[in-house]
Amino acid sequence: MYAEILAMARGERAAETLLKGVKLLNLFSGEVITTNVALGRGLIVGVGPLYTRGEKVYDLQGCYLLPGLIDGHIHIESSLLTPPRFAEVVVPHGTTTVIADPHEIANVAGISGIRYMLAASEHLPLDVFLMAPSCVPATTFETTGATLDAAAIESLLQSERVLGLGELMNYPGAIAGEPEVLAKVAATRKRGKLLDGHAPGLAGADLQAYLTLGIGSDHECTTLTEAQEKLRQGMWIMLREGSAAQNLHALLPLVNPYTVRRCMLVTDDKEIEGLLREGHMDCNVRKAIALGLEPCYAIQMATLNPAEYFGLRDRGVIAPGYLADLVVVEDLQEFSVKMVFKRGKLVAEQGRLLIEIPPAEGEETLHHTVHIRQVTAEALRIPASHRKIRVIGVIPDQILTQTLFLEGTEQEGMLVADPRKDLVKLAVIERHQASGRIGLGFVHGMGIKQGALASSIGHDAHNLIVAGVDDTDMLVAIEALRQMGGGYVVARGGEVQARLPLPVAGLMSPQPPPTVLQAFQAVHEAAKQLGTSLPHPFATLSFLPLAVIPTLRLTDRGLVDVTQGRLVPLGVE
Repeated sequence: MYAEILAMARGERAAETLLKGVKLLNLFSGEVITTNVALGRGLIVGVGPLYTRGEKVYDLQGCYLLPGLIDGHIHIESSLLTPPRFAEVVVPHGTTTVIADPHEIANVAGISGIRYMLAASEHLPLDVFLMAPSCVPATTFETTGATLDAAAIESLLQSERVLGLGELMNYPGAIAGEPEVLAKVAATRKRGKLLDGHAPGLAGADLQAYLTLGIGSDHECTTLTEAQEKLRQGMWIMLREGSAAQNLHALLPLVNPYTVRRCMLVTDDKEIEGLLREGHMDCNVRKAIALGLEPCYAIQMATLNPAEYFGLRDRGVIAPGYLADLVVVEDLQEFSVKMVFKRGKLVAEQGRLLIEIPPAEGEETLHHTVHIRQVTAEALRIPASHRKIRVIGVIPDQILTQTLFLEGTEQEGMLVADPRKDLVKLAVIERHQASGRIGLGFVHGMGIKQGALASSIGHDAHNLIVAGVDDTDMLVAIEALRQMGGGYVVARGGEVQARLPLPVAGLMSPQPPPTVLQAFQAVHEAAKQLGTSLPHPFATLSFLPLAVIPTLRLTDRGLVDVTQGRLVPLGVE
C-alpha cells in the first residue's frame, strides 16, 4: 500500500483520483490557491500543479475544495433516525465525521443501546465516534431504564471509537467531589482520553473547580459573557445551533483571530426536518458566514478545530497524508455542497447519495421499550391546594426555562389547564419499570389552545411526556404512545390526529428519511392546529424534563428546581 501511495505522491504513477483546478482553502495559512489535488488509497497523496494524471479526473475549475465537515457534538437519536438513515441525510450535506454522545439511548437501554449505536454506525460513508455517556442517570430526580457506573464507562473507553467521557452534566456532583463522578473522571484520564463539559451558567470558583478535573469543552453557553469567561479559563467553546437551542447569533462575537482556534460549530440536537430542509454542518457554516464571520474561520470551526480537539489527526485539512474526506462548493457565501468525497470516493453529488447504505442489524432488540401501567383520568387530576403555583416558562429557541409563579385556575376543586392564560397541563409518566409514577405540573409558553401533544422523547430519562388542555386527549395520546412503542402523537377531540412511530428505543425510526419526514410534518401540522406557534413544539416538549438545565423542570418524580438541586412542590405558600 505505502509503495503505491509513495509512487503517486512522487508523481511516478497516476493518482486514483485527480481533482483539477480547484480553489483549495488552506486552513493552515488561510490562503485560497488554485491547484490540483491527487487522491489515492483513501488519502490525499499530493497537492500542486505537478499532479496532472488520474485514473478518474474531475475538472472542478472555479469550485472550492474544503475538508469534510465535522460535528463535534451531536446526539444522533435527536434526528429521530437510526445511524444508517442519519448518514443518508447528512453525508450529501458535506458531513464526513461526527462525534456523538449516545446518552439518549443509554438512558433507555444502557450498554446494549450503546453497543447498538457502535455496530449500526460501522461501514458507513460517515465516521461516527462516540463519547461515553457520563450521566446515566443524569440526576436522582428521574427514573431511567439503565445505570452506567464507572466500571461500565471503563469498559466503553476500551473502544478506539470512544474518544472520551461525554458531557459531564452532573457538574454539581463533580464540583462537590462525589466519588462515583470522580471515578468516571479518573477512568477517563487514566486512558488519556477527553472529558467533555456541560455547565450552563457555571462561573467563578465553581467553574474553576470543575475545570481542575480536566474538563475540556462546553456547548451550553448562551451569553457572550459566559462564553468569554469559560474560554479565558481554557475551555474550548462549542457554538451550538440546532433545533431546540440556537446560540450562534449570541456567541459569534466571541470569535476573533485570537480565539478562533478554541471555537467549534456544533448542532447538539437537530431534527429530521431541519436536516433535510436546511442541512447539517453546512447550514451552521452558512449561517456563521451570513452573520459576518470570515469564511475561513467558519470552515475551520467545522473541520480543523474539532479534528484537533478530539485528537483526530488524520482529518480536518487538505494536505498530503490526510484522509481524502473532501467537500466541493461553488461559492463560500451560499455554501451549497456540490460533491462529497469520503476516503477518496465520490459518495454524494448535488444533494444525492450515490451509494446504498444497508439497514442496521439488531435494532429489533430495542423495540417494545415503553412499559407503563394503565393511566386513568384520576391519575392526571391535580387538587387545588394552593392558589399560586410554580409553572415552567418556555424560552423560545432556548432549552433554558424560567420559573414562573402564577395563579392557577380552579375547577371543581381541581387545578386545570387554562388556554386563556397559556397555562397547559404537563404530565411525565415513568416508562421503563411500569412503576405507575407520574409527575404533574403546568407549563407556560406552549401556546396550546386545545387537545394534547405527547412524546416518548423526554430528555434525558426519556419517560413519556404529554402536554395538553384536555385530560381525555392526554389519555388518548398516552395510550397511542404505548401501542406504538414510542414516538410523537397529537390528539384532539378524543382521537389521534397524527402520529410518528419511533420504535427503536422509543427514540428513532428505521424507515427511509422521506417517510419519517412525512410523518414528522404531519404531527407538526396537527400541533399547529392545536394553537401552538412554536417552530419546534416537540423538541421544546422533549426538554421540559431535563433536570440538568436551569431552572424549573418536571420529571416522573415531580417538579425539580435545578438551581437549588431539589424537588419542589407545585403549590407556593
